[in-house]
Amino acid sequence: MPSKKTQKDEDIIAEARRIRELREQGYREQAFKLYPWICARCGREFSGKKLRELTVHHKDHNHDNNPQNGSNWELLCLYCHDNEHQEYLDKESFGSAMTAGGKDSPATYKPFAALEDLMKRKKP
Repeated sequence: MPSKKTQKDEDIIAEARRIRELREQGYREQAFKLYPWICARCGREFSGKKLRELTVHHKDHNHDNNPQNGSNWELLCLYCHDNEHQEYLDKESFGSAMTAGGKDSPATYKPFAALEDLMKRKKP
């Protein structure tokens, strides 16, 4: 059975969220001044109310590394940002699928290799 949160626990969580929001406001505003309001992955443009869907991603995954020149940031939409973090977690958990050259390893499975033979067999 889960334990009940105490007021002290709730206060600690609230304070941590407040500090995070303050920190984010600073680098988010800076990143929006430095970079065009476009997702660096999918290329979608943002403005107006939709701008809240554009997030600042820390390339090294360290939210405390916020150089003034923005070299550790890239703007990503919510969907690409979630995908980036999931890929990072997958690599942490299962190891990298990258080759020594830094590129993804090529696919070796060829699902349609025998398609021509299958098609020939189907004809009466």
